[in-house]
This record gives sequence, structure tokens and C-alpha cells, in this order.
Amino acid sequence: MKKETVDKGGPAILAPAGNKASFLAAIAAGADGVYCGLSRFSARMEARNFSLEQLASLTRFADERGTQVYVALNSLLKSTDLDEAGIILDQLAGSVRPRGIIIQDLGFLPLVRQTGFAGEVHLSTLANVSFGAALGLVKRQLGVDRVVIPRELDIDQIKAMAQACPDGLSLEVFVHGALCYGVSGRCYWSSYLGGKSGLRGRCVQPCRRVYAQGNQKGRFFSCQDLSLDVLAKLLLPIRQISAWKIEGRKKGPHYVYYTVMAYRMFRDEAQDPKAKREALLLLEFALGRPGTHYFFLPQRPQAPVNPGIQAGSGLLIGRNQGTAQRPYIRPREDILSGDVLRIGYEDEGGQGVFKAKKFVPKKGRLDLKISMGDGLEKGTPVFLVDRRETELGKMLNELEEESARGLAPKILSSGFHARLPNGLKKKGTAIDLHVYRDPSQKRNAATEDTGYWMAPGVAEKMTNRGCVKAWWWLPPVVLPNEEEDLRALVRVVLKRGGRKFVLNAPWQMVFFEAPKDLHLWAGPFCNLTNPLAVDAAASLGFSGAVVSPELGREDFIRLPEYCPIPLGVVVFGHWPLSMGRSLCEGLDLDTGFSSPKGEEAWVSRCGADYWVYPNWVLDMRPKKDDLQKAGYTLFVHIYEPVPRSIHLKQRPGLWNWDVGLA
Repeated sequence: MKKETVDKGGPAILAPAGNKASFLAAIAAGADGVYCGLSRFSARMEARNFSLEQLASLTRFADERGTQVYVALNSLLKSTDLDEAGIILDQLAGSVRPRGIIIQDLGFLPLVRQTGFAGEVHLSTLANVSFGAALGLVKRQLGVDRVVIPRELDIDQIKAMAQACPDGLSLEVFVHGALCYGVSGRCYWSSYLGGKSGLRGRCVQPCRRVYAQGNQKGRFFSCQDLSLDVLAKLLLPIRQISAWKIEGRKKGPHYVYYTVMAYRMFRDEAQDPKAKREALLLLEFALGRPGTHYFFLPQRPQAPVNPGIQAGSGLLIGRNQGTAQRPYIRPREDILSGDVLRIGYEDEGGQGVFKAKKFVPKKGRLDLKISMGDGLEKGTPVFLVDRRETELGKMLNELEEESARGLAPKILSSGFHARLPNGLKKKGTAIDLHVYRDPSQKRNAATEDTGYWMAPGVAEKMTNRGCVKAWWWLPPVVLPNEEEDLRALVRVVLKRGGRKFVLNAPWQMVFFEAPKDLHLWAGPFCNLTNPLAVDAAASLGFSGAVVSPELGREDFIRLPEYCPIPLGVVVFGHWPLSMGRSLCEGLDLDTGFSSPKGEEAWVSRCGADYWVYPNWVLDMRPKKDDLQKAGYTLFVHIYEPVPRSIHLKQRPGLWNWDVGLA
């Protein structure tokens, strides 16, 4: 096992930990920081995560060794979550004292102030702070200490973000780990299909499934892992980057140890060819998916989806060479006693887990004694997903003993109760707003309230009167190279009299110099789900907010009571499952594809992004009376061009209204 490298400064290596063993592995490998979640409000709820008692003890131990601890509370909050979230913050402040918290929901910012939490506040990549001008706003008006920038950015875009970064704010960059097909904070796939929201840490990963289009089948949206490896050295001169982040809170200690060791070498010995080779070998055996540099090099971008290679997590160790009832493999590497193997892919119903009970040499025979229903098909892949080498196990045991010494910190009780804003006493007149891509798409009466997605050439097709009357919708994704183009489009519309805008990230407020003279609404892609988040949006200058359509009935009905600005809701339309920055080779645009469960969808290009649409519409119009009685005044209908080959299904389209947002 490689000796620890000498810390030579530079950005901190920030390691993931979803359980105690992984936490201790990060410390053993010399990580500068560890980020982990609690059993509530984490964007990785499938990780084991920690209780407050466990985290308090581990944080004390990490502090003694100079390792900083950050707590991920990067989940959306519903109205009913606010008191519990505040209690957790209060207890973190009084009993755990982590270096900082990582959030995506604006509602956490008032809770930080109300509880007096004194640690740092980092905006998660799910918050989608994706262009330079946004950084000044989040520092100046929200008091944020660090921004975790989206994984979609290339090195030139990262440098542009760094140049725009104000004093007192730092940036954090992902260097390794799983990639989502969807842009950070812009994927609703899991939620739309069954209420398990990725923005609340419950994603069931429908993007990893096998889909069919015509005669083709493949994992068209299943991404390889991000692995900047040797290219990470390009980040070293950028002083605004304070941390390199490794993704993987669902991973075991083997992965954490090896990836941390590798990236310490890439940082500390970037000019040593031998060290780089050793670091690459460490990553090769870290048990992740095959790696990609993604878009990091703009001159040589790599598509994150490659249907020609396996995309299962773990090291492919072999395939079943036996019969269905007597499966076995001849492993490509030695199998150690205690190794954990996954049989099949995560998304396939027949997959299972097998723990090796003895050493099996490379190309020896390992019988897979596991109950698999009808048996295991010949050729089923088997992946090594975790292992405990003798030396690593010894190190973890020693750290376990050290961390258990002394009295465990006591968690103080908390009687915190969130202070909510006053709701509007007078509700406005109900408005139905119909939103289109292009004026030629308009299909309703000339007197309707109409909105248009802001794109080149749209305003030029309209009269000045049309520009004044329209609601202008800004795109949900704006990267650094798109910032000035969008700013120019906003200027064109303002010059022609436009006064009503719907912004689909809170930070898009920076495109408007005199917001008090305008009618600015926070759009549905701002993912607002509770009154404190709406209040935070109001403090930024928003005059209204279209809340997230992910909510369930109880959440929708409760929300307006404590919101200080008018609320809207999407009641009808083509809501995207996800939006990505790439398209799998061989997958046709505007052509239907289907999942093994019969769900059908298609991909259309919208600007620089690829939007994935289901072939049924969101339709909460039957609930409009209930929503209006609750206090909503703006009812949004979104119309997208439907390809001729797509046949829309008739489905209720209530999304999470009945099942609730999990």
C-alpha cells in the first residue's frame, strides 16, 4: 500500500463519507476535509449517513487530526420540514460544530440566521450557480462562503467563474465520481415517474436503465464517472478554487481511500511522472465506473455516455460462466476474503450481492452461492464493489479504537421553532399564463396572457406591443459562455418595452439593473418548495414566485399561507424529465424511446441543452379550484413543440399531487 504523500498545500482534498468506515478511510488517506450527510435532509439518502451522536464523535476525532468536517443538508425542504431542519441546525451549532454546511434550498439561509449557526455556508452544485455574475449576488446578498460549481463546466468556463469570484467567496470543483445525465439541479426524472425526488436525495436512477429506440437498445443516459486525474493539475494555478471534491457518499472505504490518495498525489506531485502513473493505478482499482474527462478540455470534450462499454459501478471482475442454477466466475483479479461483489446492474431486478468467504486467485473458480429467483443467466456481469485489504482493514481498526476513546459528545436538546414570514392578506386576480417557444406556436385567444422562452430572434418576430404584453422566460441553464448572450437578449426586450420576466434561477436577478421597475417572478426551475425559500427570493427582489411543480397536495395547499409575495404554479404542459448537455451517439432527436417498464419519452434540443420529455403532459387543471382557494394566482400552461412521430398518452398527469413528494 502506498505511503501517505506529504501535504504541500493547495486546494483541500474533500472526501465523501456515507458511513463510519468511509469516514475513517478518508482520515487514513490524509483527506483535508470530509463531507457527509445526516439521516435527514441529505441529497444521498440511500447512503447510510450518520446520527447526530455519531457525527459529533467523529467530528471531534477529525478536528484532533486537522481534518475539517462539512455536513451536507443539500435537500429541498417542504413547509413541514422547517422546524426539524432548524432543530438539526441548532444542534449542529451547539453540539457537533462542523466547519460548514452544504445546502441547495434558499430556506436554509433564514434558518442559519435564526439558529445562530456560525459555520460556513456552501451552496451545493444542485443550486446551479453556473455563471460568473451570479457569484457576486450569492456573496453580497446571501452571505455564502463557498459555491460548488456544476460539473458541466470546462476549464475555460471554470477560469471565467474564478475571475468573477469576489473576495470572501471560494469555489469548489468536482474532480472525480459519478456523473448525472441531467445538469445539476435540473433533473426531475425519478420524481416524475414515482415521487422519489433526486432533489431530495431519493433518486432511483431511471437514467441508468436500458432504453429502446427502434431496433436499438442501450443505456443511452447512463454516464461514466468523472475522472479528471492528470488534468486536475490545470486547476492548481486557480487560487479561487479552495477544494477538489470527490463524489461518492454511497461508496465504501476502499474507494474513498484510493481516490483520496490518488488526488493527493495529483495535487502534491503534479510534476512527477512516476507519481502520476502510481496515482492512475490507484484510481484504476478504486472500484468506480469507467472514467471520462467529460467537457473539461473544451478542445477535446468527451461524451459522458458510451454505450459500447459497461457502465455499472465497481470493477468488472467476470461474467457467469456456469448454468443458471450453478453460476460461477473465473475472476480477472484475485478475490480476497471479505470482498463484496454485485451480480448484475443496479437497475436490474435480478441483481444481488455476494460476499466472498475465502481467497480465490486470478482465473480461479469462484462459485456464486446466492438466491436469484429463477437463477442467474449465463454471461451476467459481476462487479467488485468493495474490499477490505489486510493493511487498510488494520488501519481502520486502529482508527476505530482511537475514535472510541473518551466520552462521546452530548447532543443538547433544542426547542427551535422556525419563524415564518407573514403571508399575503389580499390575494390577486387569477391569471392563466400560456408559455411558448415561438410566437408561431401560439394557439389560444389573442387576449390571453402569453409567455415566451427567451431565445435569439423571438423578440424580433413580435411587435413592440407584443413585447410589452409578453412574459419573458429565461432558460433554466446558463453557463459562463452563455452569460453575455443572455444579457444581450434581456437588453433587447427591455429596450422594446418588456417589463414582465420569469427567471429560472434566483441568480438571474443580476441581469436586471433596476428590478423595482420591473415585474420579476422566480420561475418553477428555481425549485422553491417552502415559505422561507420564497421569502429569501422576495429579499432578492422577486415580486412573485412560481413554486416547484414537484410538490404534493398537502405541500401545495399549505405553502401560500406564509408567503409574502404572490404565488404561481404550473398546472399544464410538457414538463421535462431532465435536461443534459450531451446526446448519446446513435440516439435520434425528436424520436420516441421506451423503458423496460413501458415509459416513453423523446429528446429535443433547446439551445445548447437536450431536454428529455415524457410522452404525457403534466395536468393539474382539475385541481385548479383547490389551488386558487389556497391562494395561488398565476396558473402556468407550458406548450412545447411535439414531434410528429410522438403520440401522447392520456394519463392523469398529476405528478406528485396524490403520492406526495418523498
